[in-house]
Amino acid sequence: MNILKNKETVFLKLTLVLISLPIIAGCVWGIPWILKEALLYYPKPLVYLVVAVVYAAVIPYFYALTRANRLLGLIDTNNAFSSDAVKALKHIKICGLAITSLYVLILPLIYLVAEVDDAPGILLLALVIMFASFVIAAFAALLEKLLEQAIAIKEENDLTV
Repeated sequence: MNILKNKETVFLKLTLVLISLPIIAGCVWGIPWILKEALLYYPKPLVYLVVAVVYAAVIPYFYALTRANRLLGLIDTNNAFSSDAVKALKHIKICGLAITSLYVLILPLIYLVAEVDDAPGILLLALVIMFASFVIAAFAALLEKLLEQAIAIKEENDLTV
């Protein structure tokens, strides 16, 4: 019965799993294939730097997914208005900013590759990842501030009763 009661959070947890699968597949099969092909045409240090940064960006991505899962667990246990929820949102914000920062660092290199290959799609993909993670960080920051204010109001109301 508990699953039926929390079907919205079960759906969101399933969504977290589903959005992690393409990233796992990309890390296991996509990036090594791209690495193999890119080493034929570009200098090794450039290729290894870009690949290292892309793999490094996966770490905060999965950490943010674990924090989102923790946040959904707090919602399931009716602890959404707690300091743990604020911490989870703060961690998601930091992860989004970390991913944005990593892609900002390699954007000039990706631009050079896109110029040489006349392939603007790779630049567009990097920009989409960068801006999406920035939007997620901004939204998490907004929710963090709103939740802090809601907790303060809730504590004030608890004291007046």
